Amino acid sequence: MRARLKNIRWEAEGINSYILEPVDGGLMPAFDPGAHVDVQLSPGLARSYSLVNDPAIRGYYEIAVHHAIDGRGGSRHIHEKWQVGQILEISDPKNNFPMVENASHTVMIGGGIGITPMLPMIARLEKLGKSWELHYVAASPERAAYVDRLSDFEQVEIAYDGIPGGRRLDLKAICAAAPADAHLYCCGPTGMLDAFVATNCDRPKGHAHIEYFSAETEMATEGGYTLELAKSGKTIAVEEGETMLDALLSAGVNVGFACSEGICGTCEVKVLDGIPDHRDHFLSDDDKAANKSIMVCCSGSKSANLVLDI
Repeated sequence: MRARLKNIRWEAEGINSYILEPVDGGLMPAFDPGAHVDVQLSPGLARSYSLVNDPAIRGYYEIAVHHAIDGRGGSRHIHEKWQVGQILEISDPKNNFPMVENASHTVMIGGGIGITPMLPMIARLEKLGKSWELHYVAASPERAAYVDRLSDFEQVEIAYDGIPGGRRLDLKAICAAAPADAHLYCCGPTGMLDAFVATNCDRPKGHAHIEYFSAETEMATEGGYTLELAKSGKTIAVEEGETMLDALLSAGVNVGFACSEGICGTCEVKVLDGIPDHRDHFLSDDDKAANKSIMVCCSGSKSANLVLDI
């Protein structure tokens, strides 16, 4: 859908927020906390950004973008090219990080720009009168976004790990202190998420939730296998040095994609036969073991042939 860029606001060092409004003056599609939209930046370049605003507000979407100097171009394009008034193409909201609203207690852990999906969660939990806490870490006060929105809440802990005398969040202590039936949500840099998973808090299955904003994904570019497309009848050889997505696009196959890092789920395709080589951070361990789908942007094949439902 089309949206107009209404406003750009500085939130922290390297982080801007962007207000997107409907071009027809109506309402934006409803969304739940944790949702994101895919933003089309240019032909072949799309990126996913969490929605930051209160879900009860339907007149606009707010996203926040960290200018990653060493990134792959998406954030740089936004920070350097976007101007108020321009028309953008965005997707309807998608949610790979949904919040369980009836939890007895909610623990949110955000690192850097990973604070963004927590803000609509807080807004919703406050409206429901639910118990929650937030632990937020940034490199420094200058690089901490949305602190003004968080300062009124006593149940918010903010730490700075990049300044003299600073400290990291004690993830093990946070997890251990949470009630046994609490739901925990963690979003931030890959290292923090890996540390969160490694705490092994003995939570019931489905009570610990993570979302990657970026990932140090080892792309499967070994090639040497063949894709069989069940619906179109095409056979495509994936050569050394290219990803599965590269091969599909080169063959003229229309397949959706956004992050190109295996974290957003946009490029998920069903697998009908063969053994995928999963490299993504989206599918659960159970999903990967089942081998029923694959993220074509980063994953490969352990078998000589892989049959896809496209």
